[in-house]
Amino acid sequence: MSVTFQDVLDARDRIAGQVDRTPVRHSRKLSELTGAEVWVKFDNLHFTGSFKERGALNRLSLLTAEERQRGVVAASAGNHAQALAYHGARLGVPVTIVMPEGTPFTKIEGTRRHGAKVVIHGLDFSGSTEEAHRLRDEEGFVFVSAFDDAGIVAGQGVCGLEFLEDAPELEALVIPIGGGGLIAGSAIAAKALKPDIRIFGVEAAMYPSFSMRRQGLAPRCGGQTIAEGIAIKAVGDVPYAIAEPLIEEVLVCEEADFERGVAYFATLEKTVAEGAGAGGLAALLAHPDKFRGMKVGLVLCGGNIDARMLAVVLNRELVRQKRLVTYRILGDDRPGMMARMAGVIGGLGGNIIEIIHDRLSLDVPAKGAEFDILVETRDGAHADEIGRALEENGYALRR
Repeated sequence: MSVTFQDVLDARDRIAGQVDRTPVRHSRKLSELTGAEVWVKFDNLHFTGSFKERGALNRLSLLTAEERQRGVVAASAGNHAQALAYHGARLGVPVTIVMPEGTPFTKIEGTRRHGAKVVIHGLDFSGSTEEAHRLRDEEGFVFVSAFDDAGIVAGQGVCGLEFLEDAPELEALVIPIGGGGLIAGSAIAAKALKPDIRIFGVEAAMYPSFSMRRQGLAPRCGGQTIAEGIAIKAVGDVPYAIAEPLIEEVLVCEEADFERGVAYFATLEKTVAEGAGAGGLAALLAHPDKFRGMKVGLVLCGGNIDARMLAVVLNRELVRQKRLVTYRILGDDRPGMMARMAGVIGGLGGNIIEIIHDRLSLDVPAKGAEFDILVETRDGAHADEIGRALEENGYALRR
């Protein structure tokens, strides 16, 4: 089952006026940060928050009248679910979604709000897919894969089509890979418009299913990743067959890379990215030499991140930049000790966020105390300056 450029053009016409054409913008700040010339396609601005709307609507539009009446079932960690639920409700198609345990609450509630029935089943996407297949067989639903479907791939290809129409100067696209639908469809469209454009994929180190299949190895996947949107144990057969000859290289990124991507999208672009959505930027941050000076397009493919997780990621980035530092001090437990330490920190412009006293640890003397002082600093140099001052004032310091 293959997908052609004409299929992508047909999908574009089929969904026209029903799905937003998301903006493409050149990012001066991300260009300065990475050394590449960076354009971003803001697919997080879709109504349901991700690129999945194009594929979902195209696939639903291809259903027969009898299939629409039966309804559809799908397995999804959230973005395909919300897109299918939203457009299913618009078209009057009943939608049932099976989600794995641990799916972010924002994606579960978003799917329910759009009118779908949500079933939580399976420890991961594979377990949810098995349950969706069971419901298909028992209830007569039409199974709509999140990626392993020609109609889905053709719909996702409209993303690449729009990107190259709006930024024809691009030399490369960097696209996250989960099941492979987005990169397969976008590569078809991009290569048709500009045959010499370079296509790079991005996978999470915990779920390198495409790159391992490319090497002829059985995928070794598992674990809790912030990029749960691409946490797929096996790339789809349909998108793999399409994308494999079109992708120059698949870059495997660590958790810290995705976290930094989320943080920089928030602080520099003032936009919200989920872990998988920040995959393209994660790759540029992890491999700056590969893209330096190149005109690169990043698909910010989703923004459905849990608010608590976003707060955690932003604070962790402050820790990486040494703008939040915990100084651990072992000292005497006597009056005035805290005031003197605070005086040293405050005198250098450090902002004390929190102080924790520990008098009960057995490795602390009975007449002593351990102090964990969380301090907001300007940068790493400022943090080091405060640390040296504490040591010069006689405090035994650990970080």
